[in-house]
Amino acid sequence: MTIILMRHGKPDHQASGRRSAQALADWCEAYDLALVSDLPPERSIHIARQAAVVVCSPLPRARSSLTRLGLHPHEIDGVFSEVATPLLRSEGVQLPVSIWLTLLRLLWLCGYAGETESVQHARRRASQAAEKLIAYSQRGTVLLLGHGIMNKLIARELRKRDWQAEKHASSRHWSSAIYHRPFI
Repeated sequence: MTIILMRHGKPDHQASGRRSAQALADWCEAYDLALVSDLPPERSIHIARQAAVVVCSPLPRARSSLTRLGLHPHEIDGVFSEVATPLLRSEGVQLPVSIWLTLLRLLWLCGYAGETESVQHARRRASQAAEKLIAYSQRGTVLLLGHGIMNKLIARELRKRDWQAEKHASSRHWSSAIYHRPFI
């Protein structure tokens, strides 16, 4: 039994320029609506086509990535959605988007969630997602077309359940992690 966790392609949304915290909130909203702008590499196509069951996040960048792979989902479920970026209420500070995103993700890992999902809740959701993927793996190889942070949290849950990594995920677009059930 095999579970493949694949990250979506590159979103058609630019991360350039300096923005206030409020402008970053608008940027994040637009990012969540973005489709992908690139084509998958041959390796990703080959890996994805091994799947008997295909599931994905409902976010457009995940769904349009599946379209680029020429695949259709068996299930679209919010349990696989990316963890939202927590936001601050500040108009005075303007930073580059990449700095904001890094800073806010670090704050999130330290416990700040603002009005978004906490680390603890995201880990519980990742556990539920891992259970769904494991159940689907009874039917054959499973492909999850998802997102960077949530895929890493799901991978952690699979390892806690003794699934073995053949390939670990990176944070690159179209990257994949491949896990196999232990043979004991």
